[in-house]
Parts: sequence; C-alpha cells; structure tokens
Amino acid sequence: MPETRKDYRSTLNLPKTAFAMKANLAESEPRSAKAWQEEGLYRRVLESRAGDSPFLFHDGPPYANGEIHIGHLLNKGLKDIVVRAALMEGRRCDFVPGWDCHGLPIEHRVMTELEAKGKLDKIASLPEDQRRLVIRRQCAEYANKFVDLQRSQLRRMLTLADYEHPYLTTQPAFEAAALEEFARIVEEGLVTRALKPVHWSIANRTALAEAELEYRERTDPSIFVDFEAEDRDAVAKAFGVELDSTPSFMIWTTTPWTLPANLAIAVLESARYSLVRMDGAETILASDLVEKVKATAGAQTIERLGEVDGRALVGLSYRHPFCDRRGRVVAAEYVTLEDGTGLVHTAPGHGADDYRTGVREGLDIDCPVREDGTFDDTAPEWLRGKTVWDANPLVIKRLEESGHLVHSREFSHSYPHDWRSKTPVIFRATEQWFISVDKKTASRGRSLREMALESIESKVRFVPEWGRNRMRGMLESRPDWCISRQRSWGLPIPAFRMPDGTVLLTAASVRAVAKRVAEAGSDAWCAETPAQLLVGYDASKDPHAPPGVEVASLSKLHDIFDVWFESGVTWFAVMEARGLGRPSDLYLEGSDQHRGWFQSSLLPALATTGEAPYRTILTHGFIVDKDGRKMSKSEGNAIAITDLLRDFGADVCRWWVGSIAYDADVRADLEFFKRSGESYRKVRNTLRFLLSNLGDMPAAAREAAIGKGAKDQALAHVPPKSLDGWALGELATLEATVRAALRDYDFRVASTAIYDFCNETLSTIYCAATKDRLYCDRLDSPRRRRTQRVMWECVEVLCRVLS
Repeated sequence: MPETRKDYRSTLNLPKTAFAMKANLAESEPRSAKAWQEEGLYRRVLESRAGDSPFLFHDGPPYANGEIHIGHLLNKGLKDIVVRAALMEGRRCDFVPGWDCHGLPIEHRVMTELEAKGKLDKIASLPEDQRRLVIRRQCAEYANKFVDLQRSQLRRMLTLADYEHPYLTTQPAFEAAALEEFARIVEEGLVTRALKPVHWSIANRTALAEAELEYRERTDPSIFVDFEAEDRDAVAKAFGVELDSTPSFMIWTTTPWTLPANLAIAVLESARYSLVRMDGAETILASDLVEKVKATAGAQTIERLGEVDGRALVGLSYRHPFCDRRGRVVAAEYVTLEDGTGLVHTAPGHGADDYRTGVREGLDIDCPVREDGTFDDTAPEWLRGKTVWDANPLVIKRLEESGHLVHSREFSHSYPHDWRSKTPVIFRATEQWFISVDKKTASRGRSLREMALESIESKVRFVPEWGRNRMRGMLESRPDWCISRQRSWGLPIPAFRMPDGTVLLTAASVRAVAKRVAEAGSDAWCAETPAQLLVGYDASKDPHAPPGVEVASLSKLHDIFDVWFESGVTWFAVMEARGLGRPSDLYLEGSDQHRGWFQSSLLPALATTGEAPYRTILTHGFIVDKDGRKMSKSEGNAIAITDLLRDFGADVCRWWVGSIAYDADVRADLEFFKRSGESYRKVRNTLRFLLSNLGDMPAAAREAAIGKGAKDQALAHVPPKSLDGWALGELATLEATVRAALRDYDFRVASTAIYDFCNETLSTIYCAATKDRLYCDRLDSPRRRRTQRVMWECVEVLCRVLS
C-alpha cells in the first residue's frame, strides 16, 4: 500500500499577516496622499504637539515656474526628513511651504507666450499703467497655476507641510509686511538712490543681482592699447630721462566697447613701472610685466629707459585715442600685476571698481550705452546705434588705423551671463535703489557688513562647515545691494517723483502705501493714483519728506523690488507675521544660496533686528548625471520626477535622498534608484517578517506594550545575555545612533544604521535564529512570547526611525 505524504503545516505556527507582500507604491501612495489631505494629518500631528517646544524650520520659496524637478526631490526630501525628525524628537515643527511668485523667470515665460500668440504689439500700445496691469495679471495667473501643480506634486511625494496655508509672495498680507520691513530699513538710513554701474541684462532690460548670474566660458577680444601722454616733459621728469617723442601709457582690456567711456588710467602706487622703448615706440607699463607683454605682443626689441614707483605717475594726463578729451592717471588698490600691463583702463560707468575710483576722484559717471545695449548720441558718431558687441571690432579697427593698437587677440574667459536668458550681461550705470552694506545703521551704529561677518563667524552654525568660509568671502567682497529692477511683475518700490525731479521715499510714505497694498494688493500701484495710494499720508508731519511735497503733483516711479528682497524678508513676513517666532533653528537650501537667499535674508534681519534670522545653515549640492554633468532636458540626461514616482514610488525616492552624501554635488541615475529600491525592499521585508509573527500575540500583551511603564516592566524580564537581550541592546543602539545622526543632520549615517540593523542584525541573525521557537514552540510558551515582545519592540522602533 503506497505511503501517504503527511502535511505538517497545521502543526506549525506559520507566519500570517495582512501586510502585503508587495508595496505597489504607484497605487498605494496616491491613496495615502489623498487620505492625509482629507484627514488633515499634518494639522493633527501639530495639535498633538501643541504644548511641546518648537523647532523653527523655515522654507525658502522656489519659483512658481514649471513642474518640480529632481532638484526639488533632493531639497524637499531633505526638508521632509528634518520635519519628521523634529516631530519624532517631541518638537512642534510648523513647516509652512512657500512660493516665490514674482520675478523675471515668470515674466520671461509669460512674455514669451504672449509673443507667440501675437499679443505683444497690442499690449505695448496701451498706456503704461494699463500695460503693466495686463502683464501682471497674466503673470499672476501663470504663477498660481504652477503653485497648484507643484503643491500637488509635493503632496504626491508624501512630504509633511502645511499645504493648506502656504505663503505666496503675491499675497497682499505678505506684500504689506515686506513693505513694512523696507520702511524699517529706510529708517535705519541704509536705502539710497544713485547712478551706479550694475550688472545689466540687455535681453531683459533690467538690472540683475549677483545671484541671478551664471558664469560661462566666452571668447572676447583681448587688446593692448597705447594712450598717448599729454605732456612729454612731465613724463620725462617723472622718470628722470630726456625724451624726443611723446610716450604712451599702455592699457589692456577685454571690453573694447567700454573705451568710449574711459576717463582715467589706474596704477598701483607701490608697484614699479618702466618706461620702455618697444620696437621703437616709448610706452609705460609695470616692470614685472614687461617681458610677458613683449612675448604676448610679439615685439622684436624692448629697451628699459627708466623706472619709478606708481605714485610718481599719479596726476599725469593723457589724450583719449578717439574721443576729444583728456584723462589722468589715478591710484587704485585693485590694480594687480598678474595679467595685462599694470595700468587699468577705468570707465566709472562700466565697472564697480571703476565707479568707486571715479567717485573718489570726482569723475563723471559716463555711460553712453542705452538699456537695449546700443550706444546713444553722446558716443562717437561711428558707434551711435551700434550694440556693444558690434562695437568691439569697430573700436579695434579705429585703434589700428590711428596707430594706438599695440596687439589684439581672442581671449577665452569666464564671463557673467543672465541665468534666465543665457545671454552675456554688461556693467552699465543706471539710476537704481540700493541698500548700503557699509553705511552705519541709525540704531546700532554698525554697518551690515560688520554685523554680517560677525554673525557668520561666531553666531551661525554651518553644515557642512566649509560653507562658513565660502559665505565669509562673499560678504567681504559684496557690493551694495541693488534692490531695484526695471520690470512689471514684482512688488513695486513705492517711490514718487516731484515735478522738480526730487524723489519722495520715506518710512512714512512707504507705510502709507503698505496700508493700501494690504487692502488691495500690489496691483494698486498700477491701478491707482498717487493720491489714492497715499491716503492718510501728511508730508507736513513727515520730518524726512523733501520740502514742497504736494501729493496731487506727484508721479509714480515704476521700479520693482529684486525678488531676493521679497524672499529675504520672509523671516519677518512669514515667521514673525504668523507668530511662529525667530530666529529659525534651520535654513536648508542648495549651496548656491550662500550668495542668494542666505545673504538676502541675513542683511535685512541685521538691519532691523541686529541678529541673524537663522541659527543653522545647511546646504546641499546639485544633482548631476552619473558622469558629473549638469542635468537638462536639452542634454537628454534629465530624470523626470513623475517617472521616478511612477516607477519607484515616493518612499524609494525619499530613501535615496536619505542615503546620499548631500554635502557635495549628487550623481543620479536610474540605476541608483534601482539600488535604493532594493534596499527599501529588504527593510520592508524585514518589517513584514516581524509583523507576520505577531498575529497571535494576545491583545492584552499588545496593549501593555504600548504603555511605557508596562513596556519597561515586560522588557526588564528579558535576560540581557540571551539572544533576545542582545537584540534589544542592538535595537537601543540603533535608536540612539539614528537620533544622534538626525540631530547632526547626518542622514546617511541614520539610513545606513537602519539598513544594517534590518539586513544583518535582524534578518541574518535574530530572525533566522528565532524561527524555530516561533514556528515550533507552543503558542503561549514564555520563550516564544518573549521573542514576540522583542519583535514588537523592534517594529515600534523601526516605525519611529523610518517615519
């Protein structure tokens, strides 16, 4: 009779769980996101932390411009870890997401769309205020559309934030608060209007901030030019020689188009300068650069005739090579002896150093270039109407024909470009509004530069630490902050012009406009008259108003604020205005914000409160492809967030964020996400195994495990030298390691510790070693129940550290 095969499964305590074998994240996560939103999960979490100490974490606003990209995944993923870690530590973390809704990126896209639809000509024919209103309303519609889109995408990433009450820089309450902060800066005496050279975008016809520039390689002409001395005898006397012909001062420049605005030549007083005869012509240049210039210019012979310190040249005059005027030699500390000739062509209307030298020497701030990059009627006739780029070969040709050109060649160098239009920018003197970084504040008697350097040196923590030196260097050399832009889409700078040209902008007048903006939004600036905007303002009671102000005769200026000013006052317009407090415990953004948001937040806060708006700055690198190249759609190496969420899920993407070294540029490739998916599955499978062996754990035991006292009592009976005791010890080490790593923002250490605990401590050792007792012991055996109790504790701790 054949032997019957017996089924022993009924004699074993086999694992059982409703926890699905597969996560199916693409299907389950959208349901979770919807449920979280409907249940108000984040609000409920905050309510449970109502009496706890706050962790102040402030969100820097991204542009409401397009879908989120992989850079958002990194930034928002890191921020989400911070929020969850703070909540896990028992802190109340009100995280208010924000969006930067004003600015050139949005206006640029809108204007491009309007041009494509053939609507620009019609809009351009409208009166100025009406034209600006039409553009502003189109921009607002565009920004709101992408706020909604990005918010839904961030919810899909399962990030925790107060998405029901975000801050937008277009909200009237925000705009009014930004103007109030501006009024306070005006009271400190730091706001000025001046004709100064600024980075100018020809493509967008507006001034740009340093943070709106990107540097690209560009080829420009490199020329050496002789400027003939006006007084041969004065030069001969300075060098102690006799001269039969008039010598020249040799300068070097890579911007020939700026030569029409030349008003001086700068030398370094402490350097040595030589009078040389090069191929028969006498000229002056730095002694240390004589041989280098000879080689570059291809000179056949060179003879040194005399040598003096630079200070001996100061005050000598020269003739401009093609303009009917004289210039003089001046001293300047920025002159270097690394390149060029040691004599620097100085055009006060076309450079920051040139401007400072010009002001000190009482020179005109001459700028013959219009906003569209063409020369005006003050330029030589042969340049009028030409663009600065077309002018370069024309200037070189004129110098060559007149015998002033010593040498010309092509020169490749890093040059600033408008980050939005990708076109080269120029330095151009225009009337702009500035916040001074070197003027003393009225209330504290210290400059913003002084206070900023002190703050980042000793009062702010940097993660990683190298950010401190980077930001210090930027603050040491930064110019005054140009806060004005010549566009339509932004918060208007509330300045008025009197009939005689005098400008009205005082703290009182700004506050009057702010009150109106709070009621009607910043469109009121275009829609209403000065009298309507200044309701309640009485110039006779404003000690800072210029004499003779009559509101009825005022006209509006149409500059708008640099968007960096708007985002830079969010510590006041959001954190203070919403009662969240300051300074924030943490600002977290990309490393480019050392030049951007971190500075634009620091300076206003120091101006009006005397302290930094943050305690800690954390920066991350940029996402690049696996070969280290910048990701872009045009290069074909971009990874779409929608594809990542569909193919891998938010949990896998967030695991990837927590497992990388974020302090440098981060390489990303689909293969990296696949590996993160494998790690995620191993952790999930470990949790599933634990849960599947807890199904028969008595309800009373589970309930007792939830209470801390009962938990401690139950675990106290676990022998420390047993396998269960060892597992508990490893579990305690894990939780301590993860909490410490999260406090130090070392997220990679935390994720590695979790993975190793699940994959090695539990899966390879503890779970494998306890299968026999779990499957074969009597259901209620003390040994089995004790192991279940330990596994329950593992599930609890893992849920906390993974949350």
